[in-house]
Amino acid sequence: MDYYLISTSAHDRSPAGVLVEEFVLCEDFTAAGIDSAEWGSETGEWLAAPEVSRLIRSDGALRSRVTPVSRSEARDAYAGLGGGELPEEEELRGHFRRRQPLPAAAPLRLGSGAAQARRYRILFAGELGADGLAGAQAALRLEPTGDPRVVGKASGSAGGHGFTWELRRIGAGIAWCVDVTVRVGTGSLGTLGALLHHHRQAVREQGLIPVTIERFA
Repeated sequence: MDYYLISTSAHDRSPAGVLVEEFVLCEDFTAAGIDSAEWGSETGEWLAAPEVSRLIRSDGALRSRVTPVSRSEARDAYAGLGGGELPEEEELRGHFRRRQPLPAAAPLRLGSGAAQARRYRILFAGELGADGLAGAQAALRLEPTGDPRVVGKASGSAGGHGFTWELRRIGAGIAWCVDVTVRVGTGSLGTLGALLHHHRQAVREQGLIPVTIERFA
């Protein structure tokens, strides 16, 4: 699960609520939707929050009030706001009553068998400062490319598959993405799911908000 603290304004970063989200993934690890629930100190209730999940990705003003955090940080903030003990994740899922769907399209089929390559994009909203950019470069083990459109690139292999990934800036402060290419081998595709999860969390920890996981091929 992903945790966020929401403040009353961009100028006062003191938390006033907690947002909990979980991406709903398809069998090929693309995102089909986002389940979420929000707790506010004023109401003291957990409520389904698909509208909030949508707006923090599309509304820069609201996004400026949102801070990605770990579960332990959310737990401390929740207790400090008078919520008591943060519910276990299975209990939190009971508040996911309305889903925020994400658009999906069938990928192009460009290969078959062991030689098949898949291309994914993990899209993020928000801006990376110098520290966040350095943190993302380190977490993803990126090397410079000489391409102004690509911040850095890396590659590796695991579970019988080969992987290449790039961090890209989309527009001027509009969005960021991690593009992942996997050369599918004969091992379990669970390794692919784990890598996509790691990269999504690694960049989220630098302050960006993951928007979706798409597949292009």
